[in-house]
Amino acid sequence: MAPDRPIRVLQPFEKLLPTANPYIVMLHRALESTSGVEPLFFSYGRALRGGYDVVHLHWPETRLSGRTRPRRIVRRALAFAFLARVRLFRVPIVRTVHNLELPTGMTRLDYLYLRLVDRWTTLRIGLNETTPLPPGTPAVTVLLGHYRDWFAGAAHEEAQAGRIGYAGLVRRYKNVEGLVAAFVEAHAQDETLSLVVAGKPSTAELERDVRAAAAGDDAVTFDLRYLDDADLVRVVTSCELVALPFRHMHNSSTILLALSLDRPVLVPRNDANAAIAAEVGPGWIHMFDGDLSGRQLQDAVRAARLPRSDRPDLSRRGWAAVGTAHRDAYVRALRARRG
Repeated sequence: MAPDRPIRVLQPFEKLLPTANPYIVMLHRALESTSGVEPLFFSYGRALRGGYDVVHLHWPETRLSGRTRPRRIVRRALAFAFLARVRLFRVPIVRTVHNLELPTGMTRLDYLYLRLVDRWTTLRIGLNETTPLPPGTPAVTVLLGHYRDWFAGAAHEEAQAGRIGYAGLVRRYKNVEGLVAAFVEAHAQDETLSLVVAGKPSTAELERDVRAAAAGDDAVTFDLRYLDDADLVRVVTSCELVALPFRHMHNSSTILLALSLDRPVLVPRNDANAAIAAEVGPGWIHMFDGDLSGRQLQDAVRAARLPRSDRPDLSRRGWAAVGTAHRDAYVRALRARRG
């Protein structure tokens, strides 16, 4: 890399689609605005040809997927060729640690690819200060950025008294059916409560399970489809409390989304969520232990009504700082690889 030009960083996405994860879009824009960095969109032509200084990965397993078996075979071959080139030319790999566990249901070849990526990663980026990493692993922490700028132009609703909400993609590990069941229990004790569940389920079977958990309770409203930004803001801001009863939660952008829209959140108790609670100030993060129950849901609604600051403190999560921290991480990875 010449000292008079920016660090060219190969990103793992080919373009920014309207349905892209907002985190990816905001990160790319932040890098574009950060001096000393030039983010590059991914293509296999560019990946195999070269012309970049650093590779940044988020979810490396996405390089292996395909709608048909022949397409998966081709994509796997290209993914291994890319990884071999990166290794041969000693290009540092920077990887953001979004998940603590490997994805399930993959082939042995896929897991080999992920193990090689893990072994050859030069520097890891943790999204919170409690991310466990192997001893001696070079790593930095760059906190998830907020969504305030992203949703700045969206119309907000008035919070409805007693309304609890879930918004976002519905996945099995997010335990949305558990939330619905806990709400039915809570609603039997407090008729002023209501629940809205909005977002697209991953499977038809999961959609059936989520609907069945309501047991005919007409205080539960379902809007099970992909939500655009306007609908997402409308649902979240209409709630007095946003409930995220995930079975496994380490990095959740939905917490930041709700806090960016000035709505308190109910989440499972763990070190990562306790750290966010201490950061943003009292009254914004409420936690439950074990399986979510109706009583815990009622307690969280009451706690969300107590006095708190006008807005949660998200001052550590501005995107200009996120961009600068990533540039510093790329510099560190380059120095480590050269060393």
